[in-house]
Amino acid sequence: MDFWELFVTALMPILKVLLVTAVGAFLALDRFEVLGEKERRHLNTIVYFVFSPALVCSNLAKSITFKSMLSLWFMPLNILLTFVIGTALGWLLVKITRAPHDMQGLVLGCCSAGNLGSLVFIIVLAVCKERNSPFGAGDVCYKNGLAYASLSMAIGAIFLWSYVYNIVRVYSCSYDVVEVNNNCTVGYPVSQPEMKPENPSKCSQGTLVTAVGSSKTNANVNQLEIECTVPEGEAKSFTGENWAEKIMKRIKASSEKVQLKAFLAPSTIGSVVGLIIGTVPELRRALIGDNAPLRVVQDSASMLGDAAIPSITLIVGANLLNGLKKSSMPLRLIVGILVVRYVALPMLGVVIVKASVHFGFVHHDPLYQFVLLLQFALPPAINIGTITQLFGVGKSECSVILLATYGCASVSLTLWCSFFMWLVL
Repeated sequence: MDFWELFVTALMPILKVLLVTAVGAFLALDRFEVLGEKERRHLNTIVYFVFSPALVCSNLAKSITFKSMLSLWFMPLNILLTFVIGTALGWLLVKITRAPHDMQGLVLGCCSAGNLGSLVFIIVLAVCKERNSPFGAGDVCYKNGLAYASLSMAIGAIFLWSYVYNIVRVYSCSYDVVEVNNNCTVGYPVSQPEMKPENPSKCSQGTLVTAVGSSKTNANVNQLEIECTVPEGEAKSFTGENWAEKIMKRIKASSEKVQLKAFLAPSTIGSVVGLIIGTVPELRRALIGDNAPLRVVQDSASMLGDAAIPSITLIVGANLLNGLKKSSMPLRLIVGILVVRYVALPMLGVVIVKASVHFGFVHHDPLYQFVLLLQFALPPAINIGTITQLFGVGKSECSVILLATYGCASVSLTLWCSFFMWLVL
């Protein structure tokens, strides 16, 4: 493949995303109101609970086996490194640019989570379908590329909904509390010097509790109050507690900050189910293949999963319309995210992957190495728009970031893909 063919191959999937985004923005116009605020919220809920887990589960079950899992053990570590390094670079960006508090979680999420699902599928499989594919026979390349892209999507979904989800949630909650009382910190008592209770022993030294119930999709905190539950004469000073009680209090405070239920997000459950079906021979024979007795289940899941990517992209386009009108996203943050995702991360990725090949952690499969390198050079995950929609914080700003990063990806991905192919072949 010459440079022009490579350019077209990398450009086509990005243009598809931008065109569907434009359709979403068009449907959100006041003249049509097909994707208004209420409609986007309902569609987003369907994507979260149905389309995304079906997409991950069906692709994993179809392309991953126990043998391939053993040979691809380095990919989960590689993806984890992209998230950790991206978060560290995002934290530096937040400190350098002094990002507003309500945007810090969004910036960290966009720097850490790449589009490890749809773009990896589209780019890798498009390269394999080319007549002069640099990765050998088209059918073999397609089969291996499907397995690599499916595992990338599954691991990416697990990290996205357990790691990035909680980052955005914690910063969203912190922002809401600061709006109410600048002295409030989630999970710790509020200092109130003017308050002098007649009997201090009636008040426990527990954590703050909200006066309204928490919600999975709304982190707003309207009022805070100190819970007083310890009867008179039974209160103990903090210094008088034993070490076990102190540890339990710390664990309880930490669990309030990190929603453990996010580790069981629908996409994570779909990933686990897909891995089980793909790696257990009896389940695989029953569900996968033209002669499988329960193949209708797999076909139905694939049909639902096919709706995930266009639905998410339409939501991003609809949010973008409002974002262009009222977004307060500073230009320095957009430029900083572009530098992190398209300059710093790919350069560090080259060092990590080549070092892994040198020390024997990664086998000498050019397509596998290409996918590992590609994971460092992707634009932010579109599902970050889903997360911001769930919490109602940074929706417009997220759409502006996604428009800027995906617009620049047409050039960035083309150049990096060219370099990666030259590097692994």
